[in-house]
Amino acid sequence: MAEITLQDIIKPENLVYKKTDLMTDKPLSYCPGCGHGTAHRITMEVIEELNLAEDTIGVAPVGCSVLAYEFMNVDMTQAAHGRAPAVATGIKRVWPNKVVFTYQGDGDLAAIGTSETIHACNRGENIVIIFINNGIYGMTGGQMAPTTLPGMKSSTSPYGRDVAMMGNPLKMTELVAQLPGTYFVTRQAVHTPAAVRKAKKAIKKAFENQRDCKPGLSFIEIVSNCNSGWKMTPTDANKWMEENMFPFYPMGDIKVDGQLVK
Repeated sequence: MAEITLQDIIKPENLVYKKTDLMTDKPLSYCPGCGHGTAHRITMEVIEELNLAEDTIGVAPVGCSVLAYEFMNVDMTQAAHGRAPAVATGIKRVWPNKVVFTYQGDGDLAAIGTSETIHACNRGENIVIIFINNGIYGMTGGQMAPTTLPGMKSSTSPYGRDVAMMGNPLKMTELVAQLPGTYFVTRQAVHTPAAVRKAKKAIKKAFENQRDCKPGLSFIEIVSNCNSGWKMTPTDANKWMEENMFPFYPMGDIKVDGQLVK
């Protein structure tokens, strides 16, 4: 029996997986266990697999993923806090043949950027919005966000979110699904291999919708953890997310091909 060498293993025909060329070699700035890195990777894999790299323009937010343009090897631009959908709208209208996406956290999209998000969705801009929801302001110290759960502790709600005083969490995905301008609206996660596959499939559908000029905006929420802000290990944060975030923010498609899922 012939000896198997390293050169045999790394032959192209034996290759099972390799990092997409659309992720740079710069080390990610995210905390260990954070879902941002996985969400970045599958987004870039989709763009590469659809052969859209030369025609894609991404809009980076303000927040933990403010440096997305250093990790994503496609044309990127930076938006002021919360303004990514407005910037993406301008880019898409000037270059309608480009594929345009925003990548935003819950503080960026659902707080200071609520207006831009709602109006871009309502107008039916033919863009993709990828929304990372970890229920907290991760970058600036773990403050309460619009998505923080009732009773959930944060640096600005140390006794837990009091709905009577602070209001209810904002379910942006359900909200935008009601707007006539949205074409595809879904909520996914990236904490397990199975979840990653489903999230990637959803992101692929969103980019295909834009490529094929489907009439409206595609909105993908990814529920993630913030083990640093939640003061947990990555393993405990994922467990807490499953037990607490998922019941409040359930997984699955909400609107497909312009029709609400019953």
